[in-house]
Amino acid sequence: MRIENILDGLHGSVINRWWTQLFTAFVRVLLAVSFIPPSIPKILHQPFTLIPETHPVGAYFAALYNTGYYYDFLGWTQLAASILLLIPRTAHLGALLFFPIVVNIAVLTNSVGFQGTWLITLLMALAALYLVCWEYDRLKPVVFWTRNERSIPFRFQHFAIPLFFAAGGFLLNIVFRTVMFGRLDDSLWAGAVLAGLGLVFGVLVAAHFRFMPAGRLRDPELDASHGNYDVVSRVSD
Repeated sequence: MRIENILDGLHGSVINRWWTQLFTAFVRVLLAVSFIPPSIPKILHQPFTLIPETHPVGAYFAALYNTGYYYDFLGWTQLAASILLLIPRTAHLGALLFFPIVVNIAVLTNSVGFQGTWLITLLMALAALYLVCWEYDRLKPVVFWTRNERSIPFRFQHFAIPLFFAAGGFLLNIVFRTVMFGRLDDSLWAGAVLAGLGLVFGVLVAAHFRFMPAGRLRDPELDASHGNYDVVSRVSD
């Protein structure tokens, strides 16, 4: 049995119970409400804590406060995650936004020795992970769905793409020399290095282009009924 089918069955058995649905609503509201108060001081550009800078936690928040509008941006991001999480239709977006933020906070509080808070933030991170798993059916195309076709090939693409970026690297050296960027005393040597780097970069681009899925997303229902993705591609076209 495919792992996708196993996860589908497991997810369906969890979400189709009233008590798990109630628990999920509780977790969403709890996390959203817990994020709103910390976001307000940041939005108003006020200090988040009064811990002295002699303590690692106080030193961190003092440095964070002095970053200017980045400090405000964090507050607005936390508030946005809370609002998205409170609205059922956008809760999956809120979970996706909330999860990396709270994981970052959990790692931070553990690394600087924030006594007591590290356990709370760790539990919050686990709760956020639960909410992301709850949205599995909305997020599964990121992992299990792909596109019908590969990228459109063109003649000599395996050679043309790397050579294009190699030439670009050499020309970039000329631009750098013209605007006096850096100390490129040996123009030929620097051009060769940049051309080599461009060549390697071009090889990576060519390989990615060669195997990059393109076209429309596969329809899993059609795929199951027709048995192969070639038929799906013809039906969708």
